[in-house]
Amino acid sequence: MSNSPTMHVVEVDPALQEDLNSDDYASSGYENSLSSSIEQYAYENGRRYHTYFGDDKNLQPTDETEQDRLDLHHEIFLILLGGRLHLAPIGKTPQRILDVGTGTGIWAIEMADKYPNAMVFGLDLSPIQPKWVPPNCRFEVDDAERDWTHELDYFDFIHIRNLAQAISDWPKLLSQAYECTAPGGYIELAELETAPHSDDGTLDSATDLLRYFSLLHEGLARMGNLTAVAAETLKSNLENAGFVDVTVTTRKHPLAPWPKDPKMKHAGALALLSCQTGFHAYGIAIFTRVLGIDPVEADRICRAAIAQNGSRSHHIYTYYHVLHARKPLA
Repeated sequence: MSNSPTMHVVEVDPALQEDLNSDDYASSGYENSLSSSIEQYAYENGRRYHTYFGDDKNLQPTDETEQDRLDLHHEIFLILLGGRLHLAPIGKTPQRILDVGTGTGIWAIEMADKYPNAMVFGLDLSPIQPKWVPPNCRFEVDDAERDWTHELDYFDFIHIRNLAQAISDWPKLLSQAYECTAPGGYIELAELETAPHSDDGTLDSATDLLRYFSLLHEGLARMGNLTAVAAETLKSNLENAGFVDVTVTTRKHPLAPWPKDPKMKHAGALALLSCQTGFHAYGIAIFTRVLGIDPVEADRICRAAIAQNGSRSHHIYTYYHVLHARKPLA
């Protein structure tokens, strides 16, 4: 578990009287039409996984359930950042923007709408993005850990969000991002920790949640991927790649609508919905493929964590770190 930055305590809503149910916070999802000529899938534990770059490259599903969850999580990130798509001071007229690990493409599409004079590129392993997008938005299917084919000094802004558990070679990834960033351009890393926290000691009794995250970290460690997404580690990686003026912003990400603050409660309500499938999305393949846990037991572990997260007795959050940095002019 990473060191916790000094932040304000999130006050629990005293009106919280009973266990939380995601049905109380239902919201509509997004419907995406797939634009894909690459149809290589594996079906496992009731989920669909893309296998074009290998079945061990991305252990999160790419089915419609996961697409809806990704779009829902995008809304949570917007709330945590006060409605902003990014924190990097890229100015009003960026020309070329790259979104690495674009997922459903929702961030790239909204950036294309926000900056109509910019060309926005979205890169992902899976072709799950919508067919109809703004004319200044384009998606590419590729592995960000392979050698990049983009021009050097090309992008004014490179955005990388929630890829920590899927990247095994961060120095190479950020080195290539540095080379492809225009002098004076910016990069932004946004990563959600997989370590749970609480301000009132209620995490100590959340044994099912603690077991879930412990197994998740064990599986990621065996894969050689980042297990503790600490802000200090992300900052060091950016500086080692050559970026300067690194700015770190950390927000608390509640996993249920227990906070008293209305905006935090809203974020927690959406997170409660997200967790209904998110615990399986992050854990089920790692538990069964990497740790060798029986699928029935792996499902039970995920469901127990979901149930405990919805308990009014536990006020759990994770940290959301957003770091932006600049490539020097010289």
